[in-house]
Amino acid sequence: MKLLIIGGSGFLGRAVVVEALARGHEVTTFNRGRSGADVPGAEVVRGDREVRADLDRLIAGRSWDAVVDTSGYVPRVVGESARALSGHAGTYAFVSSVSAIDGFPGNPATEDTPGWPCAPDAGPDDGGYGVLKAGCERAVQQGFEGNALIVRPGLILGPHENVARLPWWLSRIARGGQVLAPGDPDTPMQLVDARDVAIFTLDQAERGTSDTFLVTGPAGNTTYGEWLGLCKEVTGSDAEFVWMDSRFLAEQGAGTFVELPLWGGPPSAEIDNFWSVPTARARAAGLRTRPVAEIVRDTWAWLREIPEEQRVYGVKTQHGMAPEKEAAILAAWAARSA
Repeated sequence: MKLLIIGGSGFLGRAVVVEALARGHEVTTFNRGRSGADVPGAEVVRGDREVRADLDRLIAGRSWDAVVDTSGYVPRVVGESARALSGHAGTYAFVSSVSAIDGFPGNPATEDTPGWPCAPDAGPDDGGYGVLKAGCERAVQQGFEGNALIVRPGLILGPHENVARLPWWLSRIARGGQVLAPGDPDTPMQLVDARDVAIFTLDQAERGTSDTFLVTGPAGNTTYGEWLGLCKEVTGSDAEFVWMDSRFLAEQGAGTFVELPLWGGPPSAEIDNFWSVPTARARAAGLRTRPVAEIVRDTWAWLREIPEEQRVYGVKTQHGMAPEKEAAILAAWAARSA
């Protein structure tokens, strides 16, 4: 097949390009060249999707069997791409997010739950991440004349992760010593590797599927304690986990998800369904996901080749807790427990 990947040099987009090339597809990537190195073997077209002249230059005299859009965040921008590529591709695969689902994670996600209210021509200031992703979905469905494939992934990890959730934890645990471990170690999680999302997306694009899928790992495929334990195991660290009550951490001003990656804070109805996303439709369509132990092992194998001082813990948002703050909270917990 001939494939166009919008993005293709960062995290998930890179995984899509690598998998597509491994399948023998002819791959073109379209990006600004700012997120990472290009994957060897792909044709690279430099351009900004927000510039119409760049889109026109991309599509001039070209066509593809499918487009995979891994870098769409603003409905107005995604809609422009979808309309421009109509007639130049048979399928438009848009990578959205489970966060696009109306009411999630306070309300359960289902395969057919509509997205948050958001217009397909909304701008960057018209909502948060999930709301805008919902608008992007509508922009593709309404603007592209062909098959519209919507992939709503859950929490994505794996090698080349540029959100830096798992890379931060691996780096922190590798340094050893007492490590602040948030909440209940038995908290179930639901993680998926970017490579498995890429495989599933390409499988559906090759079939010309027009549907919406929730794509993540099985519910409870690890727990928070098992996950951090795997990080300790692969790094060979002497880390000592100090598990702290979530309410205490909230009182200490510990930040959820970003400051302590993948910790959602004290139990709350607002996040009840975060780790229980159903994937029956995707699994029936062929989704297969690798063990969490493999995700952690392969991510460390990639990360350990990058000097500590050169690691970036998040492209847009700095992830992880500052050492000084962690030390202060550890001291407060020790004093409380004395």
